[in-house]
Amino acid sequence: MRKLIFMAMSALLIISCSSNSNHETSDSSHEEATSNHEDASVNEEASELQLNSGEKWAVNEEMKPHIEKGNEILNSYLEEKGTDYKELAESLKSQNGQLIKSCTMKGASHDELHKWLYPHIELIKKLSNSADVKASETVVADLKTSFETYQAYFE
Repeated sequence: MRKLIFMAMSALLIISCSSNSNHETSDSSHEEATSNHEDASVNEEASELQLNSGEKWAVNEEMKPHIEKGNEILNSYLEEKGTDYKELAESLKSQNGQLIKSCTMKGASHDELHKWLYPHIELIKKLSNSADVKASETVVADLKTSFETYQAYFE
């Protein structure tokens, strides 16, 4: 069942990213694409990241600033010893929305980026829904690891 859900969400994400290639995405389709990403279920076996023949995958230039900004937001939060997990989650969610809106990638690099993005979105969703400080701290640490994973596989 999870594989079926994963495949369906993958198809929707590919379609949503492909439809954004003209950079003229309406607000409703942006919200739909964001919703599709946020509701994605991850099949861990299918989501194992791979390098591109031993090299990092290229990410389109228009997408990079949103990932970098999300990482900056998280690093600032950690440096300032932030405590408002909900605000952090909303800021990261906003960057992901912009990332999804700017999606123009296709092919294997696009597929690999989604393997990173699915669990990353799930972590932000988990943080957003968290009511427990200890659990939130764990998710924040997992988000830090997620950005490190991105940097290990993408340039």
